[in-house]
Amino acid sequence: QVQVVESGGGLVQPGESLRLSCAASGLIFGTYTMEWYRQGPGKQRELVASITSGGNTYYVDSVKGRFTISRDNTKNTVYLQMRSLKPEDTAVYYCHPLGRPNTWGQGTQVTVSS
Repeated sequence: QVQVVESGGGLVQPGESLRLSCAASGLIFGTYTMEWYRQGPGKQRELVASITSGGNTYYVDSVKGRFTISRDNTKNTVYLQMRSLKPEDTAVYYCHPLGRPNTWGQGTQVTVSS
């Protein structure tokens, strides 16, 4: 059974940082492109960043220069380092292995507020 478990969210002030983690199991992690999505209040889920098995990365324009996605294949874990957080980054963040449409975790809540 393929599972992903997100962690690391919390309440922070604007300008602060957080690092999210996602531990995956039940799949050959190193062969998958891993994605981070988010869903803000009243918004649709959007792709925030992704990283291929070879380490190529993608970022949505709104987070470029502030967020960094990385992976540790020895730990079956993908990370999202978030810096200079803004209130509009407030959302539930989910990780997802590309090609596994039914594999979603419970997400981790990120709230950016003063």
